[in-house]
Amino acid sequence: MTAISNFEFKRPIWQTGIILTLGFWLSASLVLDWVIMPSLYLSGMMSQAGFTTAGYTIFWNFNRMELLSAAIVLTGALALSKTRYHWSIGSIVLSVLLLTIAVLDTYFLTPQMCAIGVQLNLFEAAAAIPSTMNILHGSYWVLEIVKLVAGGTLLSWCWREQF
Repeated sequence: MTAISNFEFKRPIWQTGIILTLGFWLSASLVLDWVIMPSLYLSGMMSQAGFTTAGYTIFWNFNRMELLSAAIVLTGALALSKTRYHWSIGSIVLSVLLLTIAVLDTYFLTPQMCAIGVQLNLFEAAAAIPSTMNILHGSYWVLEIVKLVAGGTLLSWCWREQF
């Protein structure tokens, strides 16, 4: 009964960091997109005047977290590319794609959607949703799908240690 196990966890620290970061980031994205925002929509908050401000506050915080997560994933992919012999250029491409999506969401889509949604004339009744807003929402959902596919692919590569 004095057998000692030599089993060691041979996964590099950067690979573990990428797995944890992607898991947190993708799950937070799913919660925001499929739980929080639909709940706010169904509760009627979108028809209230303060929704744009509340939405901007939520997405401002979330987008900064996305930028940090994308930076950690890209840094990990670059670090692993220098320390491991069998790394794939595809992992760096997917990491750069994730960072690009986070930058587009943070500095283009969120400010544009909030600017369109702000009602500047308090004496005028709320108008219908502009067509530009529908285009921006469509762009957001396309980027979300690409982010989830790219992040899921990168997560599966890291999990299988084919990185």
